Amino acid sequence: MNGIKTFELKVGIFVLIGAVILFLIVFSIGDINLIKSGYHINVVFNFAAGIGPSAPVRLAGVGIGEVEGIRLFYDEKDKRTKAILSAWIQQDARIEEDARATVNTLGLLGEKYLEIIPGTSGKRILKDKDTVVGKDPVAMEKITENLAELSDSVKVVVDRLEKGEGTIGKLLVEDKIYRDLEAFVEDIKKHPWKLLSKPRGE
Repeated sequence: MNGIKTFELKVGIFVLIGAVILFLIVFSIGDINLIKSGYHINVVFNFAAGIGPSAPVRLAGVGIGEVEGIRLFYDEKDKRTKAILSAWIQQDARIEEDARATVNTLGLLGEKYLEIIPGTSGKRILKDKDTVVGKDPVAMEKITENLAELSDSVKVVVDRLEKGEGTIGKLLVEDKIYRDLEAFVEDIKKHPWKLLSKPRGE
């Protein structure tokens, strides 16, 4: 009996150690901040661009933490609904109070992350639970709208060129201008001294 109990005890200890190791591995891979020391900051946006929990936080392009949560709140001062983002920052990352925060994307369609651009040297360093106002990212709809407007403008220019409107349009459409220009070039080739001669009366 004692031998069986000893064996069961060893198995139990082995399983417990394995569970602890597995626990640490899972939290390490998931970058959960139970062991690491750090602090939290809040970032307020008018438009959060779809960023969510677990999104990386980068300072000067270097990973320093992650987004832990995001929620809506009503700003009584501005009389509008805004998004407030809570981010965990590792302890050794020092962020100036005038640092700029915005939502960025890795690649054209990659994952979203919180980008923090360092502020002015000598400014106060953010502390736990400090709040900063983020710079709103440009909405994809706005980019699409601007591209559509640019496309319309290009189309108008091309249509005018095809109709021969304007100086460049006439150059493209009217053969007479080409012929006159070609004749002028040929005349200069034959009589280059004309470029050096002054018109009468000068």
